[in-house]
Formats: sequence, C-alpha cells, structure tokens
Amino acid sequence: MSPESLDRGWAQARAEASALDDADPLRDRRALFVGAETSLVYFDGNSLGRPLRATADAVGAFVRDEWGGRLIRGWDERWMDAPFALGDLLGRVALGAAPGQTIIGDSTTVLLYKLLRAAFDHARAADPARVEIVVDRDNFPTDRFLVEGIAAERGGRVRWIEAPLDGGVTAELLAPVLGPQTAVVLLSHVAYRSGHMADAAALTALVHDAGALIVWDLCHSAGSVPVRADAWDFDLAVGCTYKYLNGGPGSPAFAYVATRWQDVLAQPIQGWMGAADVFAMGPAYAPAAGMRRFLSGTPSITGMLALRDMLPLLDEVGIDAVRAKSVALTSFAVRLADTLLPSVAVASPRDAAARGGHVTLTHPAMREVTARLWERDVIPDYRDPGGLRIGLSPLSTSFAEVVEGMAAVGAALETL
Repeated sequence: MSPESLDRGWAQARAEASALDDADPLRDRRALFVGAETSLVYFDGNSLGRPLRATADAVGAFVRDEWGGRLIRGWDERWMDAPFALGDLLGRVALGAAPGQTIIGDSTTVLLYKLLRAAFDHARAADPARVEIVVDRDNFPTDRFLVEGIAAERGGRVRWIEAPLDGGVTAELLAPVLGPQTAVVLLSHVAYRSGHMADAAALTALVHDAGALIVWDLCHSAGSVPVRADAWDFDLAVGCTYKYLNGGPGSPAFAYVATRWQDVLAQPIQGWMGAADVFAMGPAYAPAAGMRRFLSGTPSITGMLALRDMLPLLDEVGIDAVRAKSVALTSFAVRLADTLLPSVAVASPRDAAARGGHVTLTHPAMREVTARLWERDVIPDYRDPGGLRIGLSPLSTSFAEVVEGMAAVGAALETL
C-alpha cells in the first residue's frame, strides 16, 4: 500500500470514528473517567481500568467521614456487610447471579486456590478415582501454577488441554480429556492472550456430564461481556475487579459459589471472618453457613471503595449495552488492522460472538513497538509471542482513540 493510500485510509478511518462517536449512546460516560479528556491513548483497560472521577472524591470522603469520623464503629455500621452487599450487586449487574452467591474477598490467586482446592477435595472424597485437574496450557500463568501446586499438594495430577494461541478452549478440545478420573476443570471465559470467548454454557454442561465440577476464571469477562452464572449452571467462579470493573490497582477479587455448593465445600484457608460466630474467639473453627465461610481474613474495605462507584454505573448502563459497544470497538480495530496495518496479523477470533473485549495483533517486532508506543503516551501491553494487546474498555474508550492508537502502531512499525 502506497503512503498516499495509507494517508487516505487513515483520514477515512478518522471520519468514520467521528461519526461512530457521535452516534454512540454511551459517549457521555467517557467524561466520567479520569484522564479521558487527555490525548493519551489507553489500550490497556483489560489490565487496569481508568478510575472514575467520583472515586477521587469518594476516597477523600471515606478517610474524613467513615474512617476518620466513625472509626471502629464503621465495622458495625457498614463494613462487615460490605463483602456481601457489593458482592450481590456485582453478581446481579455483571455475573447474572442471584443474591447470596457472590462475595468480594481476597486476591484472585487466593480465591482461585480456595475454590479449586475445595472442589478437588470434595470430588476426590466422593470418588477416590477422581484425581485429575483439567486446565489448558495457554491459560493465565496463575491458573496453571495453582493447578500444578494443588495437584502436587493433594496427590492429584494435571490433565492438559492443548489450545491454540490465537483461539481458546472449545467443546472439541475439552471433551476428549474428560472422564471418570476428572475431579475439577479450570477454564477462563475469555482467554487472556487471544481474547477468545468460550461457550461457557456448553463447556459447563460437558463437565457436568462427566461428573466433575468446573471453576470459571472471569477476570477478562466481568464488566465487559455478559455472564449468566446461574443460567449457565456454574459451580464456582473467580474474577478480579481492577480491569473492566475499574476497582483500582490490587482491588480485591470476587468469588461466586452456587448455592448448592456453599454448605458442602470446605474452603482450605480457615480464618476468623469465615467462622460461624466471628466474635466468639473460641478454641475451635466452625465454618459459617453460606458465603461467609469463603472469607478468611479482614476484608479490604478501602480496596472496595472504587467498586462502590463503578458497580452502580454499570447497573445504570447495563452489561448488554456495554457488550454492544465492546463488539463495535473491537470490530473497528480488527478492520483497521486488516486494511491499514498490512504487516500485522490479527491473533484474535474474527467472529465477534467468539471474541471478548480485547484484540491481539502479532508481529515479530511488537515488543519493541510496545516500548516505543509507551514513550508516546499510547499504552497497549505486550504478550509473547509477538503479541500487542489492545484492551478496549467500552465506557471509557472512544472510536477516535482507537484510530489514533492504531495509527501510532503503524507509525512505530514503519520506523523499525
């Protein structure tokens, strides 16, 4: 493609982006986020979402009024209930979960450990032949490391799924590894590398047909794509809150446990907050009923502050509207890559129904390209092999921002 053709192509893309922004029913929400008014292009909302402007004021008010004013009384007045109240709200607006099944708790790693080990122990106790934990080799490192650690710790073994780097786990890949030895399966709803979105309902049904439990990692789903945890018959799920839920760096993760499992599973990290009588301080641990038993230590109240602002916004907008814009943004990015970045390959599903909220572009020089872009205030992230991820947060990303970022990718490639 000649330089003149490229220039015309980018000009047309900018005009199209302007029209798409004008027609976007969510366009006014962008102004609610810190930094959205600047020229910085943010392509990493799938790693850390922008903060809401309201959160800056809310944090100060919390320090002054709730923490500074109420002090220890805050626990009785609001904080003890926060993991459950915010969990129920998150479950309703982002997970399709009825009340009483979702809590805000520890980090993603800790919650995944709790639920995976609880599921494995239960399955093995019910049937000693069930010793396998199934996971795909392209799952996020934490997920794979936890599976390997729990298998070694509990005398189990890992059964691997070989998933393509530009795709993800499908029924055809999952079915052959399931059987009478399967205890629990851990899958990501949206693959962190490619953005492939699994058919969660179908895969859950396959696992159940094999007599096993399934744990879903929703880190790249929650707040970006609709999840129907109850309707899809999930057993267990975990996800972070700092990506599309804009909870802030290190904000606590969430856990979903279907009602049928809550008083059956024994979570392995027994702490005072999970006890039947939190303030009994007795000599022996007795687990609480329901979701409280999946807590361990003191909840991170300050870590939940941004969620107080973001979850009501998501409730107001609706996850289906968020998904509609997400599809429009990622489809636009794929088209730009195809037409104006001829040396780049798209390593994400082209079918929007099989794609989550980010797009991965591959080229041998993408590590260097990413470093150069950061210097120019264009912020994607990099994943081997040669993948530049474009994470598009629907409420804070404009179509014009997509064009400028993609044009910067092209310009960086031209300088190599």
